[in-house]
Amino acid sequence: MSDAFSSAAPDDTMAGDPNEHFQLRLYVAGQTPKSVRAYENLKKICEEHLAGRYTIELIDLLKNPQLAKGDEIVAIPTLVRQLPHPIRKIIGDLSNTDRTLVGLQIKVN
Repeated sequence: MSDAFSSAAPDDTMAGDPNEHFQLRLYVAGQTPKSVRAYENLKKICEEHLAGRYTIELIDLLKNPQLAKGDEIVAIPTLVRQLPHPIRKIIGDLSNTDRTLVGLQIKVN
């Protein structure tokens, strides 16, 4: 299943400050195939496009369900970009790299 963020066809234009640090939270529910795939896809995207400029906080809602309230998580997996502002959310396994890049505002469409 692909991510739920939709947009027009993106191009190769990169957005934002190339030195900006990205603080990301990935909400999952255990080690389901979809959760594992979302984490692997996120790591790959970050290494290719944000090398050395990101942190990923993995939050397992089976262990800490109360943490879903703060970021208003309604589906999993959900990626939340905490920084840079504004906060952005992407629901799904992040398998569509272009949509994920646009959703994180790393690439503009």
